[in-house]
Amino acid sequence: MLPRDNALATDLYELTMAAAYFENKETTEATFELFVRHLPNNRSYLIAAGLEQAVEYLRDLRFEKQHVEFLRNQPSLKDIDDGFFRYLQEFRFTGDVWALPEGTVFFAKEPIMRITAPIIEAQIVETYLLSTINFQTLIATKASRVVQSARGRDIIEFGGRRAHGIEAALLAARSSYIGGCVGTSNVLAGYKFGIPIYGTMAHSFVMNYETEEEAFSRFCKAFPSNPALLLDTYDTVKGAQKAIPFKPSLVRLDSGDRFELSFEVRKILDEAGLNETKIFVSGDLNEYIIDDLTSKGAPIDAFGVGTELVTSRDDPALPGIYKIVETRRDGRRNFRVKTSEGKRTLPGAKQVYRKFAANGEFEEDILALRDENPIPAGTPLLTQIFKRGNVIYNAPSIRAMRENALNNVSRLPLKYMDLKTIQPAPVVISPQLERLTESLWENPEHGTA
Repeated sequence: MLPRDNALATDLYELTMAAAYFENKETTEATFELFVRHLPNNRSYLIAAGLEQAVEYLRDLRFEKQHVEFLRNQPSLKDIDDGFFRYLQEFRFTGDVWALPEGTVFFAKEPIMRITAPIIEAQIVETYLLSTINFQTLIATKASRVVQSARGRDIIEFGGRRAHGIEAALLAARSSYIGGCVGTSNVLAGYKFGIPIYGTMAHSFVMNYETEEEAFSRFCKAFPSNPALLLDTYDTVKGAQKAIPFKPSLVRLDSGDRFELSFEVRKILDEAGLNETKIFVSGDLNEYIIDDLTSKGAPIDAFGVGTELVTSRDDPALPGIYKIVETRRDGRRNFRVKTSEGKRTLPGAKQVYRKFAANGEFEEDILALRDENPIPAGTPLLTQIFKRGNVIYNAPSIRAMRENALNNVSRLPLKYMDLKTIQPAPVVISPQLERLTESLWENPEHGTA
């Protein structure tokens, strides 16, 4: 999809609601919050990602002439006055946005992003924001778990060929790097985002030649200063023995019992004096397999993780949602909640305040109304990104986002790092927000301040 077509990257009902608002001359200013109702399987935290793409989308959002003509001819919009289509031709995002910086650890029910804008604008942008924030946050979090399981060994994202399309592969590489990977095999991600890129050889290169020795020789001829050889096309141990004369800087194991083979290959390398040659392992890895290998002391220096990482295979969809929390009409502030069973929401535009223990670890987050007085103790997490439609946020480099994520994760208490359980979120609701919530859950249609 071309970026100039992003205006149509929305669900039709966003536009039918926008048209209905326009027909009714609705001038309400609305605040929506994007948050996760509950955490994915076996996760006790999430890592925010995708803000950069969200900012670009809101900043550049335009309905081109051809987009408007396409919508004008849709049967579902046949009753809509031409004024709405003229409005779309002049459409610009003019609202305010607050968001968590990329790499920030957060928990369920905490807003990742808060949008305040004329209600048509705030409504139209829902689909795109959910899509990019949900996906990249999901993958950044998965990457963090994989990196954690490696116990200090490098993780490289290897999943471009297994992602759900080229755009997904690109954004998965980006969010994996934010989550803690040292790099990616995706060359486009390296070009667009400045992420370090890595690669060795495929089995097809070895199979193209009559012998493994010939394949290794041909590859080392092209890369004499830093040869990386794939050992398991036929037999891993024999492949390691054949690689010795070429003095590879790295060897890759892509199949078999990686635990036993890593010890056998390490022994072969060391006995040949190749103590500095690194062992790189790939092939259907995830955080559980890597955790098992590293906990047992397998002599593996780095891992390439593909399918399981770029699809978050064990839980592949983040349940992020985008809900209206307050409106302002004729100068009156109106709090809004949803009270349907299992889907209750918290009212009002909110801020998150993080408190730290004396040892620097996270202690708790306080979820409070944005304008509470007195302000709750703690560091506010949501940062203003847009003011009246203008970007006022200086985005950090992607390396700084990665460092932010690694620093955030390092300050989590150990219980939140368990790969197989979910810990209760360290989030408390301020007394003022709690009182307002309880009153509106009882009488949801009486939210005027």
